[in-house]
Amino acid sequence: MTFNISRRTALKTAAAAGALSVTGMPAMAAPKHGGTYRIGMSGGNTSDTWDSRTHSDSFMINMGAGCVFETLTEVSAAGELVGELAESWEASPDAKIWTFNLRKGVKFHNGKSFGADDVIASMNMHVEEGAKSAAKPIVASVAEMKKLSDHQVQFVLNSGSADFPYLVSDYHICMFPAGQIAEAIANGIGTGPYRVVSFEPGVRALVTKFDDHWDADNRGYFAEVEQIYIADASARVNALMTSQVDVINRVDFKSVKLLNAYVNIDILEVTGNMHNTFPMLVANAPFNDVNVRRALKYAINRQEMVDKILLGHGAVGNDHPIGPANQYYASDLEQTEYDPDKAKFYLKEAGMSSLNVDLSVSDGAFAGAVDAGQLYQNSGKGAGININIVQEPADGYWSNVWLKKPWVACYWSGRATEDWMFSTAYESGVPWNDTGWENDRFQKLLLEGRAQLDTGLRSEIYREMQAICRDEGATVVPMYQNYVDAKSNRVEHSGKTGNLWMLDNLRSCKRWWTA
Repeated sequence: MTFNISRRTALKTAAAAGALSVTGMPAMAAPKHGGTYRIGMSGGNTSDTWDSRTHSDSFMINMGAGCVFETLTEVSAAGELVGELAESWEASPDAKIWTFNLRKGVKFHNGKSFGADDVIASMNMHVEEGAKSAAKPIVASVAEMKKLSDHQVQFVLNSGSADFPYLVSDYHICMFPAGQIAEAIANGIGTGPYRVVSFEPGVRALVTKFDDHWDADNRGYFAEVEQIYIADASARVNALMTSQVDVINRVDFKSVKLLNAYVNIDILEVTGNMHNTFPMLVANAPFNDVNVRRALKYAINRQEMVDKILLGHGAVGNDHPIGPANQYYASDLEQTEYDPDKAKFYLKEAGMSSLNVDLSVSDGAFAGAVDAGQLYQNSGKGAGININIVQEPADGYWSNVWLKKPWVACYWSGRATEDWMFSTAYESGVPWNDTGWENDRFQKLLLEGRAQLDTGLRSEIYREMQAICRDEGATVVPMYQNYVDAKSNRVEHSGKTGNLWMLDNLRSCKRWWTA
């Protein structure tokens, strides 16, 4: 397997290969320009368009930000926030006013120069009447946008947000040419390192290198990129093994061993923020009792789930949604372990000697959710907890079961920042708070952390919030699910791939090259 390379791994590689640079990292050949990069990708749809506001799955996210389009900022393979179309940014002391300095010499694929007007127009797309944008809450937090010069924009926020530069890295908030947005959506006109040659929604996209890109020597190394929608996981594996494509995403865990037998194929596996959950609606008894919730958290065998459901391709969770790819992930927080005696103790605290509950599951919630429910059922017996598994249909699961049934299976892909994740699913009153859980201290910390620019203080705030979720919250988070992709050795990367999303944060078109 190929993982992000730690120093220890690098040293092991050195001993084996004797081919390290003086930095301690594997000696990588310099990136080469040219060649065709062929991708077998899931997540395509016949309704796909170049409107980044609507991008929701891997096919268009991969062809959008970082390929045909660009955003103001991006998260690097190392997990750091860096500029893309913004060179730099600075905040007022209260984090309410953010000033972005834009790159000069940037052109759209139709020759138009990029500037402040394009930023303002691209942001306004998300809040215009009738807009269906997943980034609408981000842009709605902006009270005013000011053009300070052709290459400087100022955002005045409704309230302080230390994460605002992270939020504008959202793949929905791509930059479009002002006054030409409809044309750009119709034809795929951005500033990215590749320009569109042809696009058949739900089937195929072909793009070619944009020679006038502002950093053409160091981004977008391939001469062209062809991405093919392959829905079936086995078909994607077969396409890679038969050299029809150079890379595939979402490798089925059962196929990893098979692919590892091929010397010319590398498995790319990272533990990110994607996590599987069992949320409880606290408006329903017995989930309104924190002792019942604690009993259920001690009644689940997390390592068994990682071993049997994820086949080892993941890590145990700790009942909060902040993952290893987040900046303030509290890896030192004491882990909640499977402990039937503690589960019994908390049942007793709730005035119970046993507990009978229904758990709604479906593989539409996440792959293996039904089996995970049965494992939970078995581990709960040791604590006197009788879990009745209710198998729900996959079709309509998110409409009819999630947010409707008292206790269900669920999954979250995670978010780039702590505030983003907590605000989406744990803040009081937000639509996707899928437990209805509210906590005054948690809510107070959420607002404090959002406006706090001091990284040390933010670390303390988010650590306490993770602990509150673990101890008081209404979501069981048993495991983080790895992103598992695979590539041919015909393509190469820097030796480190991002773990925020699959395939190097879905930026491989821009960052990788022909071997």
